[in-house]
Amino acid sequence: MPRVLVIDDDRSVVPLIRSACKHVGEIDVIAAETAEEGLKLLKAHPPEVLLLDVMLPGVSGLELFERVRKIDERVPVIFMTASGESDTAIEAMKLGALDYLMKPLDVARIQALVEQALEIRRLMETPVEMPEVNRAAAVDSEMIGRSLPMMEVYKDVGRVAPQTVTVMIRGESGTGKELIARAIYHHSARRGKPFLAVNCAALPETLLESELFGHEKGSFTGADHRRIGKFEQCNGGTIFLDEVGDMAPLSQAKLLRLLQEQRFERVGGNETIKTDVRIIVATNRDLESMIADATFRPDLYYRLNGFTIKVPPLRERGDDLLLLIEAFLTRYSQELNKPMQRVSPEALKILVEYSWPGNVRELQSMLRKALLNLTGPVLVPEFLPDEVRSGPSPAFTSGGAADGAASDLASLVKSRLSGSSENLYAETLEFMERYLVTRVLQTTAGNQSKAAKILGITRGSLRNKTHALGIKIGQVVSTGDIDDEPNDEEK
Repeated sequence: MPRVLVIDDDRSVVPLIRSACKHVGEIDVIAAETAEEGLKLLKAHPPEVLLLDVMLPGVSGLELFERVRKIDERVPVIFMTASGESDTAIEAMKLGALDYLMKPLDVARIQALVEQALEIRRLMETPVEMPEVNRAAAVDSEMIGRSLPMMEVYKDVGRVAPQTVTVMIRGESGTGKELIARAIYHHSARRGKPFLAVNCAALPETLLESELFGHEKGSFTGADHRRIGKFEQCNGGTIFLDEVGDMAPLSQAKLLRLLQEQRFERVGGNETIKTDVRIIVATNRDLESMIADATFRPDLYYRLNGFTIKVPPLRERGDDLLLLIEAFLTRYSQELNKPMQRVSPEALKILVEYSWPGNVRELQSMLRKALLNLTGPVLVPEFLPDEVRSGPSPAFTSGGAADGAASDLASLVKSRLSGSSENLYAETLEFMERYLVTRVLQTTAGNQSKAAKILGITRGSLRNKTHALGIKIGQVVSTGDIDDEPNDEEK
């Protein structure tokens, strides 16, 4: 009979786990309330699965884990924690935990993890070779959130941080992709080496190539001295390429060679320079669509896509919004010297119901504005920016009307400038692309074949764009049923 050992000083936990295990099968559940008692049981009655509380009297579960590994390094360990802090979750993964459970415990989740752990243990007892359990590290304290999508992000960071593979971070503009990149760096073996970030969308082609690879004196007009590029500066460290989908073809080719050979030449130079850098990239673009349109190299895509982390948009993070509001208001009230006691229910309702198309970056900007307007101890709706109280502009929401795009774009730029945006170029491009695709689909009454022809792209690319931009054909078109002609493949 398989045995499950529970080490937790909370007496209410064991009956719950016993109840959950009954649905898995015949399982002997034994329990200990202290670390020493748990180690004795581990030696006397070796379990197939260990459920370990993070906080125990006199010793942390993370410390106890290392002692457990010396006794039985193959036992699958599931941590249990009441803390929503991302560093606790990822530190557990770093030490080699199978997974972790959030308290209050969910019976279905217990069952699923125990079943998974038992299967892993069974496979470990066979001669079949099993891959190592992923290891991980703690994460930046600025990463706020305990929703399930964010917990998956924490786990992904924990798994990939100690490795040397290239990482691709995908997500909408403003979701915090650079923060994820910094977390990976901070908890990697290269954390004592340089970390450099480059926004590929913010520089024209020639300047980006020079920024990344450097240039020799006289290589182009204005090159009056030799420049050492980021890849050379960052030898031994980590480089983060934001908005890599905006990289020009020539830079893509040089980046591909660097990934393959860890060597490159400066612009205008013949000397081959060797470097050792870990590359992390991020994008909000549909790279698969760009490959279909021959604007992004497929061989580079496969090289960059060593491990993918998908960052969820704010609208999919549930109660994380409340945690973020509280954290940002606390921070900004101190920075701006604007003491605030509470947020009124009316103001909080507006903040919760707003769709936050600009994600966390927009939330930060709007809350900073609200505190600048604040004249008392309570944040009421009158202090919130007009954009939040009236909802996002139509052209900036999926399926919205495209009229008045010029004024909407001006409002977007104005709000981002006042909010100290560091990604305005990419945000503006996304806004304009959404407007263009929406407007053309309205003109063709939703006929995607005609729209693709007007845009000069394939219908498959158009389909990918509408999906990536959140455009729903039925909402865009106001002329009734969509008359969509089949393309050649559909005939």
